[in-house]
Amino acid sequence: MGARVSSVMARETGLGDLPENCVAALLVHLDPPEICRAARLCRTFRGAASADLVWETKLPRNYRYLLALVSDEKAVERRSRLCKKEIYARLCRPNPFDGGTKEFWLEKSCGGLCMSIPSRALLITGIGDYRYWNYIPTEESRYRSVAYLQQTWWFEVDGEINFCFPAGAYSLFFRLHLGCAATWS
Repeated sequence: MGARVSSVMARETGLGDLPENCVAALLVHLDPPEICRAARLCRTFRGAASADLVWETKLPRNYRYLLALVSDEKAVERRSRLCKKEIYARLCRPNPFDGGTKEFWLEKSCGGLCMSIPSRALLITGIGDYRYWNYIPTEESRYRSVAYLQQTWWFEVDGEINFCFPAGAYSLFFRLHLGCAATWS
């Protein structure tokens, strides 16, 4: 019996011996990529990294609204069975909404809400006048075409979106590509 006790006593403790709920309480304070890296350490960390309480803190407050936008009626039952980690991963992918005319996604590293609205979904001064604007098909755009401005003295962009944004500060960016100026000989 003495040899048996000494072999148990000689075993070293490691990270895998920590209680999973304690590890989860620590993981809550990490950002999503760090949580995923920590999950590779051992089984205990992997289990803790999948806990709903960890990923619930990374989701925006309106995640149920966002999930409803990307799910069809048949997916409601499946959606209710998703764990928070799966919901986060699903929302980090580009999700079309409003008839496929717009997309939103969560920024993977911090969970910030991002949105893309194509030029066709905006009211741009003179966009219907082919003397000034054309739509050019391209594989470089997620919407398969871009608005090409031939000439202008000024333009105005107006748009409206019906979307439930969580409270916070947001930034607006226009994505422009400037071509080469024409040269005349």
